[in-house]
Amino acid sequence: MKKIILIISVVVIAILGFFGIRFYNKYVGNNVEKDGFVLIPHNAKSQQILDSISPYIKNKDHFTSIAEDKNLGANYKPGRYELKSGMNNREIVNMILAGNQTPNSFRIKDFDDVYQMIGRVTKKTELDSTKFADQMNEIAVSKGYKNAEDLKKYFFNNTYDFFWTVTPKEFFEKFDNEYKAFWTAERIAKEKQSGLTRDQIYALASIVYKESGGKPDEQKTIAGLYLNRYKKGMKLQSDPTVIYAVNKASNFTLQIKRVYYKHLKEPSLYNTYANKGIPPGPICIVDKNSLNAVLDAENNNYIFMCADPARFGYHKFTDNAAEHAINAKAYQDWLNKKDIK
Repeated sequence: MKKIILIISVVVIAILGFFGIRFYNKYVGNNVEKDGFVLIPHNAKSQQILDSISPYIKNKDHFTSIAEDKNLGANYKPGRYELKSGMNNREIVNMILAGNQTPNSFRIKDFDDVYQMIGRVTKKTELDSTKFADQMNEIAVSKGYKNAEDLKKYFFNNTYDFFWTVTPKEFFEKFDNEYKAFWTAERIAKEKQSGLTRDQIYALASIVYKESGGKPDEQKTIAGLYLNRYKKGMKLQSDPTVIYAVNKASNFTLQIKRVYYKHLKEPSLYNTYANKGIPPGPICIVDKNSLNAVLDAENNNYIFMCADPARFGYHKFTDNAAEHAINAKAYQDWLNKKDIK
């Protein structure tokens, strides 16, 4: 009798152990084979969700069972989800049901054109570039502008976090709020004191940004120099504006890096060799440092600047034309020696 009881006990324990292990593996145990990100779009089907997750999990059947129990196919939230080792099936399903996405970093750099930025941004969004651009155009029109390119001044050169499912409206609202926050009462007072319009400030800041290579060290000095030229009625003669004008004329399919005399005649309002005054708008997306540099420009007498071949990325400044000619010759010789076209 004792032997029978022992056998039954062993069988019961084995059965409980078997189902216990199955329960653990199904509900509690790690089911992530490898770390990764899963993209679940709007209007995804149940099978599409499963196919997206399958490469990252160990047991497809266990996950499918939990997903069906929680009706994942009907209640999921679209998004970009991170699967990490140690996650169980319930955690994965609950994450997608709750819409707990993992954001992605978006680098907004000194794009020449808003549509260039959109093309780069949409590589990390659900919406394709054409639809994104169309909706950005609509936003621009609603604000009284012609198209998305006129929104350039709202964007700041920096790194931002967005979800994969970000809409153009959500995307722009972040920058619109940052734009409003930047223009404090103190900065608006400096704007009025400068005698420049806000569009002129942004245009000049973009020139300062390009001339400085984005480094803040010389930006206030450069801003002071260009304001000197502007107030004297001189042409600004900024090489980056010529580069922008030439590239813009080709819809940015042409990307020149060095300015030659033939480029100085480019018939564009942005060409500051051909036109007096400040261009009608910024030649790139700027950062806050370059805007602050214009608002707090250095009070100097400089009229000329030239890249310094001895200090890459920096410049030589002077108010003397003869000295500038010497500096320019040294720089041209350096370009030719480096075979920079």
